[in-house]
Amino acid sequence: MLTVNKKERKSIRAAYGKALAEVGRENKNVVVLDSDLAGSTQTAIFAKEFPDRWFDCGIAEADMTTTAVGLATVGKIPFISSFAVFATGRNYDQVRNGICYAGFNVKVVGTHGGITVGEDGATHQSLEDVSLMRGIPGMQVLVPSDCAEMNAAVKYAANHFGPVYIRVPRSNVPDVFEEGHKFDMTKAVVLKEGKDVTIVTNGETTAEVIEASEMLAKQGIDVEIVHMPMVKPMDKTTVIESAKKTGFVITVENHSVIGGVGSAVCEVLSESHPVPVHRLGVQDTFGQSGDFNSLMKHYRLNSTELAEDITKLMELK
Repeated sequence: MLTVNKKERKSIRAAYGKALAEVGRENKNVVVLDSDLAGSTQTAIFAKEFPDRWFDCGIAEADMTTTAVGLATVGKIPFISSFAVFATGRNYDQVRNGICYAGFNVKVVGTHGGITVGEDGATHQSLEDVSLMRGIPGMQVLVPSDCAEMNAAVKYAANHFGPVYIRVPRSNVPDVFEEGHKFDMTKAVVLKEGKDVTIVTNGETTAEVIEASEMLAKQGIDVEIVHMPMVKPMDKTTVIESAKKTGFVITVENHSVIGGVGSAVCEVLSESHPVPVHRLGVQDTFGQSGDFNSLMKHYRLNSTELAEDITKLMELK
């Protein structure tokens, strides 16, 4: 049985900072820009080791983005970091027209994504960042689930030529993948095979879905879990194959149900293999202030609430 130990949580933001330092050692062209949030985004780890390749641009995300474009024109590989709500929203125009229109090799990393920003409240809880970035031509979108996958995502982005968006949560996360797992960030991972329902998820909710699947198994519901780290371009083949197998799909994400992984799955299946799809996530509303556990429960994204909702949805199959 696939399990996760939710009592042992690690900082995925720290994993991001460490991964930056690692790729920085491997490639001297990697540079990092931040917007006065190095302690929160954890780019301070890179700054400590490579102070001459780290730039604090202040609270000026648009300037940070266009500065990164300038660095990309001379062969550098810039990673720009800020809270997801700022990295994708405040400087959307610069990301769209400055980075993606010309296809510059800039990586955008949005930390503190989703409702788990917690007490900072609705203004800082980005629930549409994946949707915004997914809609821009040429932008790839990654939503890793644990620290090991975050490391793999940063390495992928550093070696891929072109724009990439990586979403990082604020909260600490449990390990999902076993040590030694071989990552391919372009492919979905079937974490658990099942016959009754396909659940497609990513990011923080992957661990919650795994735990929920254990509860559902006790009710005789056999769940297939498809972890989808790359929302765009999506691994269509794995989604279609699983949908053909189970005939029923549920998506789970710490994001609005509009424009995220749920929408992407609906687009794929409506064109290639129509089956019922139900999207679980934040239902077209803003977030609110609260602690991690309270918000996950309120928005029904923790394992207990997910198991209840999936059980009800199975009655529709």
